[in-house]
Formats: sequence, C-alpha cells, structure tokens
Amino acid sequence: MPVPPMTTEAAWALLALGLGHVAYTFAKFRGPLKAAAGDGFTNQFKWPEERRTALWFALFGPLLILAGHTAVHAAAAGDMALIRIVGGYVFTTSVIGVAAVPKSPFLLSLPVSGLLLARSLGL
Repeated sequence: MPVPPMTTEAAWALLALGLGHVAYTFAKFRGPLKAAAGDGFTNQFKWPEERRTALWFALFGPLLILAGHTAVHAAAAGDMALIRIVGGYVFTTSVIGVAAVPKSPFLLSLPVSGLLLARSLGL
C-alpha cells in the first residue's frame, strides 16, 4: 500500500530529530555528564539542576530515535495504523511539552509529528 506524500520524509525527519537530540545532549551537557560519571554515575543526577536536565535530554533522545525508526519502518511497510500511533504519541507529547515550556525543542517535533498524524488520517 503506497503511503501518502511526505509520510516517509516526516518519518525520517523524526529519526533525524532524535539523532540531533542525542548530539545536542553531548555537546551541551558534556560537562555535567562527565562529572556525574566521574562521581560514580549512580544517584548522581539529583543535583545540581544541570545534571538532571542532562539526564532527561540523554534519555529522551533514544526514545525519539525509536519513534522515528518505527515510523520509517511503518512507512516502508505501508502501515498507516502504526504511523498514526507514533504520530499521535509524539504529537501529544509535543503539545504537552510546548504548553509546559513554550520555548523548547518540542517546537521541532510538533510539525513533524503533526504531519505524520495528518497523513495517517488521510489529511
């Protein structure tokens, strides 16, 4: 089953966002991550705040990669139901993220996931 235009591109864009998120994490938070690792890693992310932020960035990147990888697979297989699931979850997460922190990277995933969701619904 052929997928609607821009579905595959949006899926790859989501995967790229995940890779970019990981790269940004290690560029922006190299110091706090190295410090936490040097202090034994386990239980080293309670404070300072920068370490907690680094941990959340480090954990969220692979989840975006997973979502993107799943969407790429679904697009290749013509599985619009799976595209809808991935798009729906990432879109919902993005809306909540933008509502909570308006100037955040969630602004990048909002249009990509919105496009996946729209295409899966035939829009």
